Amino acid sequence: MYPQLQILNSKESAKILETLREQFGITEILGKIIQRGAERLFLYQGNLNSEQIRKLEQTIPIERIGVYFAKIVPGEEGIRLSIDGTHIFKEQITKNIFELTDKQAESYLKGEELQIKTPEQEKGFKVIKYKNDFWGCGKASLEKISNFIPKQRRVKLGRNTLV
Repeated sequence: MYPQLQILNSKESAKILETLREQFGITEILGKIIQRGAERLFLYQGNLNSEQIRKLEQTIPIERIGVYFAKIVPGEEGIRLSIDGTHIFKEQITKNIFELTDKQAESYLKGEELQIKTPEQEKGFKVIKYKNDFWGCGKASLEKISNFIPKQRRVKLGRNTLV
């Protein structure tokens, strides 16, 4: 059984937006934010209202509704945008962007961590960008940028160059 869906109210949605503004410069969320469990956030832009969504969930199990766009990371870490989340907010993201070189892009698509030193004040989630495309978020620590590309979306080893 899936954890219950929670349709965030305007105050809860405003808190999410404020975190996204601080982290990435995002200023607007169009649609309803729906939370599954303690961490997973979905963006719903369909025609069902909140009451209809609740009734539907009582009738049949709903794994997800909308697009998975972010994960709330406990503690002081904030919110990590998914690959789809970076595409949804592509026009709004203005902060914490890490631009990949060709060589870094090839490593990153294979699922490898980037061995990049980051100053203490710049640690945290970074939107990974290659040329004009966003590839989700990585997490910058003092010694590296962690890779969150799901295994099924990574490029398999043994292929020729990717970029």
